[in-house]
Amino acid sequence: MTSFKADEKILSYNDVVLRKSDLDILSGPHFLNDRIIEFYFSYLASCYVSHEILLVPPSISFWAINCPDLNSLKDFVEPLQLPDKKLVIFVVNNNEDVTWAEGGTHWSSLVYERGANIFVHHDSVAGSNSSHAKRLYRAITGFMGISGSVPDVRYVEYTATPQQMNGYDCGLYVIAIAKVICSWYESDRSEDKANLWFSALKEQVVPSAVAEMRSQILKLVRDLMAKK
Repeated sequence: MTSFKADEKILSYNDVVLRKSDLDILSGPHFLNDRIIEFYFSYLASCYVSHEILLVPPSISFWAINCPDLNSLKDFVEPLQLPDKKLVIFVVNNNEDVTWAEGGTHWSSLVYERGANIFVHHDSVAGSNSSHAKRLYRAITGFMGISGSVPDVRYVEYTATPQQMNGYDCGLYVIAIAKVICSWYESDRSEDKANLWFSALKEQVVPSAVAEMRSQILKLVRDLMAKK
């Protein structure tokens, strides 16, 4: 069996590079890092090829929350073409130190749906990231190409978001929620437009399914490695 050092590159997928240490994270009950989330977002984007959907890498969401200069943020987010997107999924992290790579202790999701003109915050530990999600909402709203004034855009803390059962699965909940919402957008939104994706989350984002995603992602990485 091939042996890798912890920092050795094992897979390059689109613009994401995974290392041996990422496999170790997936193999055990550990807090997901930004590389794993970005990798799965990139994979998910390749599964749902609609140009109306955008899954924003954690690093961009982090900078949007913490960027002190509006002009710098503008240069950073304009290439995302946010006004052209109908569904945008951001990742929220509670790290406030821009010098601390892969810092923070909790992940959550902020989702924008243009048809309802709404930002929805999904937090698997209710209330933990609400202040950071609101900062992201305030920072990014002006770049979404939304007509009318900012108060016309609703922000909702969705308190019925499925809750994690331990202290390390928040990243898996972010990934599971993103997967369900993308599927809803592609196939079910015309039938459940009024309730958005909420019933799908309740049915599909359950602890057993979320836990299983860890091994599913690990298998996906190993399958992609085998094809290289």
